[in-house]
Amino acid sequence: MIEVVSAERCVLCDVCIKVCPTDVFDRGPGGLPVIARQSDCQTCFMCEVNCPTDALYVAPLTGPAPEGSPHTDEAALGASDAFGLYRRYVGWGNGRIPGARLDTNHIFTARVRTVTESPPAH
Repeated sequence: MIEVVSAERCVLCDVCIKVCPTDVFDRGPGGLPVIARQSDCQTCFMCEVNCPTDALYVAPLTGPAPEGSPHTDEAALGASDAFGLYRRYVGWGNGRIPGARLDTNHIFTARVRTVTESPPAH
């Protein structure tokens, strides 16, 4: 189940929002994705494997992690290199540099621009 969205790692690309089959995320203040409907999470890991900066952690649990669980401790997850662990395990995105903010892929840069600039006129 999705447990952590790291504000430090997130580049506001909205990929997690777009790929989630059960619409778990909302765009929060400043564009940061927030876990709005955790109980709808299927633990499919789609958000984690598609995140370009390994900013998400999906715990291998079918329900929310209990209070005080290491699955909700962002600092401990970062120290243990748990962000993007499932993605690496399945071989998705090999060669990715976790936390890279210099990605020039149009999908990611377009979302960053829309957060910081006015939307284009239609």
